Amino acid sequence: MNKQTLIRFIATSLVGVALATSALAQAKLDKASQLAKVVIQVSDAEPAKWNLALNNAKNVQEELGVKNVEIEIVAYGPGIGMLKFDAPAASRVGDAVKAGIKVVACENTMRAQKLTKADMNAEVGYVSAGVVEIMQRQAQGWAYIRP
Repeated sequence: MNKQTLIRFIATSLVGVALATSALAQAKLDKASQLAKVVIQVSDAEPAKWNLALNNAKNVQEELGVKNVEIEIVAYGPGIGMLKFDAPAASRVGDAVKAGIKVVACENTMRAQKLTKADMNAEVGYVSAGVVEIMQRQAQGWAYIRP
């Protein structure tokens, strides 16, 4: 093998190793950045269902690890009562938000029930349409739970 062929061989090998290393690093990054994602629907007026939704969210975090899962609870229709500032579950909702669970109220339901943000738990967020939020999350690959 002459010197020029040897140099080409070494250069080609180095490029191959660099590409393989880059692909491996990208695969590890992709795997690490994939979080489990779950959206939980609350559309019932029953406090037992509210507590079940909150328990489900907490259990998912405990099982998978807080850093490995993204959780969103969407309340609409009769379930909106869960997110009122004086709801029986108000302190648990606040605790869930502090634990990294996104909890959102449907603004369509709020308008229909003549609720304002002053009526709601200060810890929650808002979406314009709860059902559409759930549909969009499912389209994005989120798991769906309705306790």
